[in-house]
Amino acid sequence: MDTVMSRSGEEQTAQPNVFAPAKLGPVTLRNRIIKAATFEASTPNAVVTDDLITYHRLPAAGGVGMTTVAYLAVSPGGRTEGRQIWWRPEAIPGLQTLTAAIHAEGAAISAQIGHAGPVADARSNKAKALAPVRFFNPLAMRFAKKATRDDITDVINAHADAARFAIEAGFDAVEIHLGHNYFASSFLSPLINRRADEFGGSLENRAKVARGMVMAVRRAVNDQIAVTAKLNMSDGVRGGISTEESLQTAKWLEEDGGLGRGGDAVDAHVLMPEYLTCEDKSEQIANHVIEWLYQPAKRAVRVAELTALKDRVSHGGASRRTADYVLDTLDARCRPALRTHYSFDSQVEETMRDAA
Repeated sequence: MDTVMSRSGEEQTAQPNVFAPAKLGPVTLRNRIIKAATFEASTPNAVVTDDLITYHRLPAAGGVGMTTVAYLAVSPGGRTEGRQIWWRPEAIPGLQTLTAAIHAEGAAISAQIGHAGPVADARSNKAKALAPVRFFNPLAMRFAKKATRDDITDVINAHADAARFAIEAGFDAVEIHLGHNYFASSFLSPLINRRADEFGGSLENRAKVARGMVMAVRRAVNDQIAVTAKLNMSDGVRGGISTEESLQTAKWLEEDGGLGRGGDAVDAHVLMPEYLTCEDKSEQIANHVIEWLYQPAKRAVRVAELTALKDRVSHGGASRRTADYVLDTLDARCRPALRTHYSFDSQVEETMRDAA
C-alpha cells in the first residue's frame, strides 16, 4: 500500500483509486462510486415507471459503479406512504426491466429493502403500522401498534422474502434499511424502545431485530447477491441512538457475517454523513466516522458520502464547523485518491467552506 505525507508531515496510508474496480461480495463493481438511495417520487401506482428507470439509468450511463433504488418496502404495511413499491409478484416484471436497463449501461444495481415501522403511513397504506411500543405518528394521525413477537418474526421473514424477490428481479445487491426510526431503527432507539422484554433494555436486546433481519437476508440469498446495510450514526436528539451504540451495532453486524463479504475492497457499512449535525459534537462524531472508515480493513473512500455531506451543508442541514473539521481531517486521506479524476477542490471543498 502506498503512503502519502499529510500537511503536518505525518506519513499516512494512501487510499485506493476510487475509480478502480472493486469486489462487493460476489459482485465486481467497475469502480467504488455508489449512488445512494434517495427518494425518487416516481412510482404513483406502486410499480416501476419509465421515470424511475430514467432516474437510475442516467447515473449508470454517467459511470457510477452501482445505483441504489430507494426504499422497496418488504410489505404493504411497511411503506412510508401508499404509493411506494412493495415486494410482490406484480412488481417483478417492472423491476426486471429496470435492472436490465442499468446493466445495459455497465453498472450494478442495488435494492434498498425495509419496513418503515412507526414511520409507516397507516392511513394511505390501509394497514396497521408497527413499533416497539404504541406510538403516535403525526403524519398519518394514527397510532402504531406495539409489535408482538409474531409481528417481529413476520417482518424479519418479509425481509428474507424481499431479498429472494430481488434476486428474481435481477438485482446485484440489497441494502437493508436499519435507519431513520424505521422498524429496526426504532428498536435500536432507547428513546422509542421502552420494552421490558427480550427486545428492550440493553443494546444487545435492542439490536436483535436489526441483526435478525440481516441474517435472515443472508440465509435467503447465500452468496448470490451482495448484502449491505444502512445504519444511523447518531439520531441527534437527547436519549436517541448514540454514535457509540451505532458503532457497536455495526461491529456486531460485521461479526455476525451477514454483510458484504467483499474483503477489504469495499466497505459494506453505510455511514451517514447527513447525521453530522450537532454543533457541540462535531469533532467527536467526525472522529468516530473517520476511525471507522479508515481502519486497516476498511480502505474505501466514499465519494457519494462526501458529496452528500457537501449537499447537506449547502442546504443548511449540517454545521459549517462539522464540514470544516471533516474536510481538514480527511484532507490528506481523500485528496490523493480524488485529485486525478474528481474536482475535489471546486466541487466539494469550496461549496462546503462557503456554505452559510
